[in-house]
Amino acid sequence: MSDVVMPRLSDSMEEGTILKWMKSVGDEVAVGDELVEIETDKANMVYESDAAGTLSEIVAQEGETLPIGEVIARVGEGGGGGAPAAAKKEAAETAGNGGDPEPRAATQAPPAPAPAPESAAASAPPAAGTTGDGRVKASPIARRIAQEKGVDLTALQGSGPGGRIVKADVESAGVDRAQPASHPAAAGREAEEAAGIGSVETAKGQTTYQELSKLQATVARRMAESKATAPHFYLNAEIDMSRAVEARARIKAAAAEGEIVPSFNDMVVKACAIALREHPRANAAYRDGRFELYSRVNVGVAVAGQEALVVPTVFDADLKGLRQIAANVRELAAKVRDGTVIPPELSGGTFTVSNLGMYGIDSFAAVINTPQAGILSVGAISERPVVRDGEITTAHLMAVTLACDHRILYGADGAEFLARIRALLEEPVSLAL
Repeated sequence: MSDVVMPRLSDSMEEGTILKWMKSVGDEVAVGDELVEIETDKANMVYESDAAGTLSEIVAQEGETLPIGEVIARVGEGGGGGAPAAAKKEAAETAGNGGDPEPRAATQAPPAPAPAPESAAASAPPAAGTTGDGRVKASPIARRIAQEKGVDLTALQGSGPGGRIVKADVESAGVDRAQPASHPAAAGREAEEAAGIGSVETAKGQTTYQELSKLQATVARRMAESKATAPHFYLNAEIDMSRAVEARARIKAAAAEGEIVPSFNDMVVKACAIALREHPRANAAYRDGRFELYSRVNVGVAVAGQEALVVPTVFDADLKGLRQIAANVRELAAKVRDGTVIPPELSGGTFTVSNLGMYGIDSFAAVINTPQAGILSVGAISERPVVRDGEITTAHLMAVTLACDHRILYGADGAEFLARIRALLEEPVSLAL
């Protein structure tokens, strides 16, 4: 018998939510078979079995959230038929771990003698929501929430299969306990709010409540932690992109039909990668009271996904040419938008570039993607008047802002790093070297 535990599918994953089981109890499972789809903090992934045999028990039901390492299923030796699996499921249900919706009687048990009148109450079937030994049937997450909220599980009526108490039952009970009994309508609205559904009428109008996805919750938590723990300071610069505009126009004119033409953002990624190689403290992190200096230069590129901001990684960007970076970024952005990006493509970044110039934003200050040392915010390129050699002319200017973690990237270091990025973009021939 092998336990299948909640796997770690990304470097920042702490828990996962079961979305869909690809196999049913009693199915034969081979190593590499798609077993279960799991929602992580970064993406939805199908987990492939690393054990072979018969899926004898599904411990975690669809919709349940469990921490890394918790048992979600069990795989037994193959060829045992359905009876052993059923027996194990019944044993798991008796232990309160969520097997079959209702206990099953043993098929070969001898007939029991008729109970005496005085023992009839003791032999009555268990109440809804309890097992044969009186233990309350509840999902693991329901038990955890009940403990946190001080809710008595024995007083609840479960809405899950076989009267099993699930997360929504406990949350609703917690709302009901806090709501005066004389306001049942208000209690119903609070229950809707707690469940993330429905809407209520307030002084602000019709207010709709929506639960965060695991990705949105992770972004919210990480950004709050970044602003609370990393001492940000900001450096602003204006880069003359006139030569970059000319260079890109020549590249575009010389490109064959269907050939990828690097964007200005691709040039920024390449310039950052070169500068990161030359300034190791910018390609590093402050963690647990020490500096982490990385040998690889992996630049994250912020992309607006369907639900939240996602940062896929261009690995070894300092070693790639502009066209390689352009192709890599386009592939990753497409995966983010159609939801097929996988956690390894979202991990391992050592620095991040965030560009809102395509939305007409002149300048902004992004939040550091901790534990990285900094993030570069890129604004729009616009043609504006400038003074050169005492004469008024025009230039294509782009505002950038470098956010630095002052625990590792100090003022002078950050200024030199940003100056190098500006120099590379103002003489873009160096990007091809």
